[in-house]
Amino acid sequence: MSSHPASYLSARPWPLMAAVLVLTLLAQWPLIANPGYFSHDELQWAAAAAPLTGPVQWVGWFETGVFQFRPLTFNLWLWLSQHLFERPPLFHAVLVAAGAVNAALLAGLLRRLGATPRAALLAALAFALGPYAMYVHGWVGTIGDVIWLGCALLIGWLATAPRVRRWPLALGAALLMLLALLAKESALSIPALLAVACVLDRPRAAWRWAFIGAALPALAYVVLRFGVLAGAAGGGDAAYAWSPGHLPLRWLEYLVYLPQVSMFEVSSSLNRGFGDTRFIVSALLWLALLAGLLRAGWRWALGWLAGSVAALGPVLVLGTAYNQYAYGFAAFAAGLMACAWPQLARWARAVAVLLAVLALWHGVNVMRQMREVGEIQAVFSPALAEVLRDEPGPALRLRPSPDADAWIFQRLTHEVPHYRGIAIGERVRLVAPGEAADFTIQADGNLVRCHHVEPPGRATCAPL
Repeated sequence: MSSHPASYLSARPWPLMAAVLVLTLLAQWPLIANPGYFSHDELQWAAAAAPLTGPVQWVGWFETGVFQFRPLTFNLWLWLSQHLFERPPLFHAVLVAAGAVNAALLAGLLRRLGATPRAALLAALAFALGPYAMYVHGWVGTIGDVIWLGCALLIGWLATAPRVRRWPLALGAALLMLLALLAKESALSIPALLAVACVLDRPRAAWRWAFIGAALPALAYVVLRFGVLAGAAGGGDAAYAWSPGHLPLRWLEYLVYLPQVSMFEVSSSLNRGFGDTRFIVSALLWLALLAGLLRAGWRWALGWLAGSVAALGPVLVLGTAYNQYAYGFAAFAAGLMACAWPQLARWARAVAVLLAVLALWHGVNVMRQMREVGEIQAVFSPALAEVLRDEPGPALRLRPSPDADAWIFQRLTHEVPHYRGIAIGERVRLVAPGEAADFTIQADGNLVRCHHVEPPGRATCAPL
């Protein structure tokens, strides 16, 4: 993969990695300082970490028959919720810091693979500050994604270490692979990515031993869990119902989402159809980049296509695309461009820079949205708990105001057992505009009581 002399590659990457770590933490400070949370997951696990009755139910480490077998992620989530949930900035700081470490590991790995310091720095920041990583680092519910990618990067570090020995490398890769699989099923991408590395960096035999070490526990995992995972194909949850026929559409969604700077969720990236101007421009940018890689060498183009599929592989068959699923893809895409940079023509570099700028712009927009939702949650959930404390009885009817984003409150009330000791569960129901309501939810999350007057069906609302 590298054309640089050994002395160049032996340069210590630590100053570069420290710079990436600090810059990522500074750039993602709005995520760290977020006063609230993004979705129902954080609220549900906080409730599980502080049950109203009985002890905490920790997740079993050997319950392989459940669909989401993620004992490392779930137990860590419970433990962190016990200690940090009431202090959201500290909770977010853990996720952002872990994500910054991943970005630093990526930068150091790219230096070992022959990327210039500038290319490694910019690629790591493009990864960390793009829309996929911003989404992951800003949502506590993505602990598993941060862990499995960190394990993948550490395997890369083992494979590129000087004077690496075969069997210790294979054993280290196997242990990190096992750790990644205990975090999330998406870790099955790791052996596929190592296979791509074997092709792109053929002279380095260590990749093959890393692949063998990671592939063995991955194969055992698939054999052990195939029945459970296969059962999702006919399950009731459309998001997890999988089919090989989903693969091309999912892959396309993850690609064209990146340059569409105003798009928040990747699942909406094709809603406007293939004739939409933004889709056409995004697709042309990726085709131009692929042409630039092909001009630099067929192995680069093949590596890009195979690597993007490998990084996304386990989720491409699912019925719905989600931002966090492309976390590993974002790291791979940025890394490959850094390594290919010296071989790219000027026009191809211009395309890559344009895509990077759009990704950064997109990332800022995603960070702004994550922060906005957190600020709303920090107002809404305590207000809702306060109302429920004083209003025992039938389910409260809440109606989002016309200027409020209803989807935010749908998430924040979805199957949340309790909040700060106040039972919620089925005591809350969101109603559509025009329906009778007990409270109106304002755009900032505050609740306004509705006073019903004649004629029936009309109401006036006043702040609490």
